[in-house]
Amino acid sequence: MSVSETPTEPGSRRIARPVPLRESVYTAILDMIVSRSLEPGQHLVESELAVMLGVSRQPVREALQWLKNDGWVDLRPGLGAFVHTPTVEEADQLLAVRSLLETESARLAATCADADGVSRLRELCDRGHAALGSEDVATMVALNAELHAAVMKMSGNDVLVELAAQVDRRVRWYYTPVARHRGKQSWIEHAALIDAIAAGDAEEAAKVMAAHTEHTRRSYLEQRDDADGSAPALRGRVH
Repeated sequence: MSVSETPTEPGSRRIARPVPLRESVYTAILDMIVSRSLEPGQHLVESELAVMLGVSRQPVREALQWLKNDGWVDLRPGLGAFVHTPTVEEADQLLAVRSLLETESARLAATCADADGVSRLRELCDRGHAALGSEDVATMVALNAELHAAVMKMSGNDVLVELAAQVDRRVRWYYTPVARHRGKQSWIEHAALIDAIAAGDAEEAAKVMAAHTEHTRRSYLEQRDDADGSAPALRGRVH
């Protein structure tokens, strides 16, 4: 059977449809938001996005509505669409949940790790250090996400993996503006985490991951505090 065909009832065939244009436009705009090519609060002009993406305004309009429904875009009557600016509470809550998921994944990974898995983590860490040396922030962010996803997968808990995937884009969105500041220290913490996993020390792996995710949370809140004077009361919380 052709990979483009989907079986239905006996004797019938249905050809798989291509991804609707509005979904492709949704993904493209979301990628620009997550990477901070489109900054929080930035006005999103349909005609400009349409020209940028080489499409008509209709799929852009539909994609912006979907992005609004998913919390990535704010639609303001009479003003148009704007990239959502997350509140301190939104960021703090999501990063706290992320910390719980990642800490448990690190603990489980240390009980399940094999030589190939550890080797993969060390390779990602080495590449992260290289990206740090060349000040390649985009690659650092991508490798950071890849390393955390690898630890999550190593945990062997499919529910954890699924839950983590649901918050992954927002974690990258929050991490991008602090990646350069976290820089060297973040990859030092990654190396310590990998050592604990390689040693099969579940408690140490969980401890290192909890501290690591807390440092990122604080860095984000401090960056927001510097920008707008908010979040001083949240800095002392530890998850």
